[in-house]
Amino acid sequence: MSELPATDVLRYTAFSADPEGGNPAGIVLDASGLDDAAMLAVAAELGYSESAFLTGRTEAAEPGARGYTIRYFSPKAEVPFCGHATVATALALAERDGPGELEFATPAGPVPVTVVREDGELRATLTSVEPSVEDLAPADLAEALAALDWPAADLDPALPPRIAYAGARHLVLAAGTRERLAALDYDFARLEALMHRLDLTTVQLVWRASGTVFHVRDPFPVGGVVEDPATGAAAAAFGAYLRALALVPETAVLTLHQGEDMGRPGTLTVTLRAGDARVRVSGTGARLPEPA
Repeated sequence: MSELPATDVLRYTAFSADPEGGNPAGIVLDASGLDDAAMLAVAAELGYSESAFLTGRTEAAEPGARGYTIRYFSPKAEVPFCGHATVATALALAERDGPGELEFATPAGPVPVTVVREDGELRATLTSVEPSVEDLAPADLAEALAALDWPAADLDPALPPRIAYAGARHLVLAAGTRERLAALDYDFARLEALMHRLDLTTVQLVWRASGTVFHVRDPFPVGGVVEDPATGAAAAAFGAYLRALALVPETAVLTLHQGEDMGRPGTLTVTLRAGDARVRVSGTGARLPEPA
């Protein structure tokens, strides 16, 4: 294994208090001395779906909040926003400095995060940037289904395909059964090419277990990763999607289960508030042991 650039790299998992669950992220709390190539090298060497880098302090909009500039890199490229790495970074800062209010200046816009201690565990809640939802062209849907090897008949007609954004763009496709969601074996290069053309970060594959409970999976070939174990940015986009299509009430609390089919189970809580277009995504996390 090659050496990482000389810097302190923390490793946390987000959306699970169990180090064996959730989505791991690398975190550099002081990346002020790293250029783009060095940050990409750290992310590539770690091999996690994303790593987060704090490049400086900023003035937060809310009085009393601690402000930071943050950037995110997958093993292949910079991404505009990453929910699980944001949660992981917030938890790392809370362990160092105590819980409270944070605000991250991301390439997608400002993202406030609140960290509290509940029953002995730290829990972070991020608030997304203003979301949006757009239609998907029939030809693009056909190409996505071909890359996934999903027959159109296997989709859930109650949750129509859309592209949703809450800091990054995600294609939402709903499976009609849990078995369809579990059987993920896709054409990596073909899906990656479509995602680059549509400027997608992940494909948010979902199955609706109940009115407020969903199981989700996120292929992430554009990041050089077959599947993302827990995806906060996609969870925020999915919350916006559900509200925009009036599939849930304006005020709702949703539970997303992700990572089960990868052996890294995690739970994401999505909160929608009437009168506020932004979406809140909450989760716990855990510091990972340093590699031997």
